Amino acid sequence: MNPQIGFLLHKSIESLENSNLVSAELYLKQALKLEAKNPHVLGLLGIVSAKKGLYPEALKYTNDSLKALPKNPITLSNLGNIYLELKEFEKALDAYDKSIKIEPKYAEAWSNKGNVLQELKRFEEAITHYDQAITLTPNSAEAWSNKGNALQEVKRFEEALTHYDQALQLRPNYAEAWSNKGNALQEVKRFEEAIAHYDQALGLKPEYVKAYASKGNTLQKMKRFEEAIAYYDHALSLDSAFAEAYSCKGYALHDLKQFDEAITQHDKALALNSDRAESWLNKGLTLNALARYDEAITCCQKALSLVPDLDWVDGYLIHLRMKIASWSGFAGILENIFIKILANKKAIRPFDLLSLNDDPVLNRQAANIFAKNQFLSNLDLEPIPKHGKNEKIRIAYFSPDFRNHPVSFLTAELFEIHDRSRFEVVAFALQKAPVGDEMNLRLKQGFDKFIEVDNLSDQEIAGLARDLGIDIAIDLAGFTQNSRVGIFSYRAAPIQVNWLGYPGTIGADFIDYIVADRAIIPESHRDFYAEKIVHLPDTYMVDDSMRLPSSRVFTREECGLPEDAFIFCCFNNDFKFNPHVLDVWSRILLTVENSVLWISKNNKDFQENIKAEFEKCHIASSRIIFAQRVDSMADYLARYRLADLFLDTYPYGAHTTAVDSLKAGVPLLTLMGQSFPSRVAASLLNAIGLPELITTNEEEYAALAIELATKPEKLADIKLKLASNLLTAPLFDTPLFTKNLEAVYLRMYERYQLDLPPDHISIGA
Repeated sequence: MNPQIGFLLHKSIESLENSNLVSAELYLKQALKLEAKNPHVLGLLGIVSAKKGLYPEALKYTNDSLKALPKNPITLSNLGNIYLELKEFEKALDAYDKSIKIEPKYAEAWSNKGNVLQELKRFEEAITHYDQAITLTPNSAEAWSNKGNALQEVKRFEEALTHYDQALQLRPNYAEAWSNKGNALQEVKRFEEAIAHYDQALGLKPEYVKAYASKGNTLQKMKRFEEAIAYYDHALSLDSAFAEAYSCKGYALHDLKQFDEAITQHDKALALNSDRAESWLNKGLTLNALARYDEAITCCQKALSLVPDLDWVDGYLIHLRMKIASWSGFAGILENIFIKILANKKAIRPFDLLSLNDDPVLNRQAANIFAKNQFLSNLDLEPIPKHGKNEKIRIAYFSPDFRNHPVSFLTAELFEIHDRSRFEVVAFALQKAPVGDEMNLRLKQGFDKFIEVDNLSDQEIAGLARDLGIDIAIDLAGFTQNSRVGIFSYRAAPIQVNWLGYPGTIGADFIDYIVADRAIIPESHRDFYAEKIVHLPDTYMVDDSMRLPSSRVFTREECGLPEDAFIFCCFNNDFKFNPHVLDVWSRILLTVENSVLWISKNNKDFQENIKAEFEKCHIASSRIIFAQRVDSMADYLARYRLADLFLDTYPYGAHTTAVDSLKAGVPLLTLMGQSFPSRVAASLLNAIGLPELITTNEEEYAALAIELATKPEKLADIKLKLASNLLTAPLFDTPLFTKNLEAVYLRMYERYQLDLPPDHISIGA
């Protein structure tokens, strides 16, 4: 080789090692003038061009080098690197395979091939390739760190942390390994440690864009949304084309309920990378919050088209479609979801499944999958120390719904009348209520302590509950909107209870009890629940005895109802309607000719689609009447009296709306299934002394609805019985319910003080 070319090559390599691309390119261009087709010069120019992001130019130089030296393993591996950056993964694999075939001991090619396999989500194969690289070059910090990344992907986080530590031992100034270890620490919810690692990475590499975004993600999980946004903005100031940062910023803005601005950020992300499924999903979730359901559906469909197994999106999509009564292909979609659940895939969140399925085995499986994937064993809190026996048992209710919300409508009086000689009663408010919210103001007076924790992480809330010495923590939300089940995964209290807000199992071993009754969970159903079963004597549901209908007399005319028709009603949420319910209701309406169905208007798309579905069943849309919103709770209850019979949905039946109907004196007809949400109305009917309104199949349900609508004397007898029982039956006896629930808490506490594990508890008959 020409000595001058050798000198220039040496200087260019030295410049590359110092990340001085300008000098490296000058030396190489000068060498090229001396020998235009020198393969070594061309190969190095390919590396420089690739580092500058000029991939077509890099490909030309690298391929020209290979024409002269086709069996150069280093150049072949570099070619693979370029194809990797271009996301031409199969070509990259081919280049690495050729490099390895020529030189089986070339560790870098093994490691680089592992990177491609990671991109293809072939993580186990990637790990095998990194192992080969490490065997060949044990001191390769990159191989250790890259294997750590693959281990993260298969959720082997502790092993990943060990590999990052090895990489950092080999190269303490390895910024990428510090940041990657931060990602693993974030996954196991060791958030403060994760932040320290990102800070270390940024100290070594101040313009490390991904580390800024990753630190933002950790801050977001800690509910420090404003700080998270600042870090996303810093990342974007360094790289305005970083699509992921726009998407993550949009997610943080969503959590701050700045939905329109969140959409703007998601759109920026998609303008830069329209193939990023997570950005489509995040936009869809925000559109859902804005009740723009059709657009949300389109976004979720796009996300699934890009990544067919994207976590939980099958469930998001069908739940959105249920909200607008869009049921095309309903049976096939359900079958696909059920198959995925049985295959242990992350297809659907537990709550979304409840309205689709009456199989409690499938419901438990979905809950198990979700809990296992969302709430890993938490390492940052020590096992909760044994609580000594106190004069008063400290009970804490956790809810995002301490405001004008059905959960609070039911429970407000309970909190007020708990026996303060035996209990100290604390509220953990997981979401702030709107300013001036009347229920929130009442609740603040009803607790001994009312603590707003919406700006704290799950771990911080659990730690606060421990500091306060909470004995029994009651989750009133489960897997419903804005819930924080993760708090309980850190053991907020030695006894943890699932009650009221979520009609099903949490599917995790950190919830000790679920409160129910024998109608909701008969003993034969115990195995369908991860928790131990608590049986209250009458019903598991409480109500506020001060919540009464007003004296206002509504007229049928003002509510758009015909004067002489039989009024069936159902004021359940949109997602509880389905083709099976509509088919049975249509048969009822066709038989009871002078009848109408009065339902909540829900949303505009729902109204249009549900009318169209009824028309397919030969029910004129004029017979479907939509109830307008009534702001006053007392007036809302009074308006029920215009109805003759409440028709329940299934498998997810009426809960608070069933209480409302019965309280207003309107009989309710239900179809009791096998799952928790299909049995709630049956529990309430038993507690009000009307078991004759419980049916167990569609034929029985339809026949009884028709009989009650066509035999006025039978319906009148039931209404008289209901009116009488309202004064004497246990359903609306709030003090009695409170005593029963307190008896349960005492039993739980006694077992704990005796060092006995949780067990099934039954109070009364």
